[in-house]
Amino acid sequence: MSQILCTGIATLDIVNEVADYPHEDDEIRIVSQQKRRGGNAANTAVILSQLGHQCYWAGTLIDIYANDSDSRFIINDLDKYHINYEHCHFLKQGKVPTSYIILSQKSGSRTITHYRDLPEYSFKSFSMINLQRFNWLHFEGRNIEQTLKMMHHSKNHHPNIPISIEIEKSREGIEELIPYADIVFFSKNYVLEQGYHTTKRFFNSRHTTYPDKTLFCAWGDAGAAAFSRQQYYWQNAIKIDAIDTIAAGDVFNAAIIDQQLKRQSIEKSLGNACIIAGNSCKRKGMALE
Repeated sequence: MSQILCTGIATLDIVNEVADYPHEDDEIRIVSQQKRRGGNAANTAVILSQLGHQCYWAGTLIDIYANDSDSRFIINDLDKYHINYEHCHFLKQGKVPTSYIILSQKSGSRTITHYRDLPEYSFKSFSMINLQRFNWLHFEGRNIEQTLKMMHHSKNHHPNIPISIEIEKSREGIEELIPYADIVFFSKNYVLEQGYHTTKRFFNSRHTTYPDKTLFCAWGDAGAAAFSRQQYYWQNAIKIDAIDTIAAGDVFNAAIIDQQLKRQSIEKSLGNACIIAGNSCKRKGMALE
């Protein structure tokens, strides 16, 4: 069992399921509504826990003794999946980050609006963690200034612990995080925002800048790609009728981390991650089974 620390956010997700995605100014009926615990780093930890690892999540939440039902809901879900949150920073007041998600029954797509009123996790809090116990460190590519300090600190003091970083959205300075990572997860949206329409062209634009990094990118229902040691890899997705694609990217990232900890090849890691992520889209929520 590996010890894994995931640093980022946990959110309250309000999922509104609709028959089909609405047009602007449409008024439609919600088929069902669910409340879930979300957040990329927390999602990654939950999947890795189900894959047999001991996972820790570091982020900010409202103090559970402040009578905040949203924070309690998130913590109850972390407890359900045996996630250790001893390194969290608990605040006395604020609003738990909340995502409002429209989930289309017709396509399985999800559209997200997000609100937050909590400060991001700080390097000061991170610096108090004893990293020596961990076999892997995973970071969400957000809160760039503080995350850069965390990754720099981790690499300088514990150079033998593998580090992965998720690059999901275009944020100022986000690629400054990459030199401190061993594995980089790019999202499809990020690649498209950079003006590339294929993973191969995008990786070709980056591999000379980051020749010692292993790069991954999940490309939705088409499949996923990787680039490592001057070699490009592609894996087709499994064919499924998706009913819920929420957090599919987080599932893919977690599955890759799991496979790499098990010392699987890039090719096998891609194949297994596509299967795990694809199967997760056939059911609602974060439970793998």
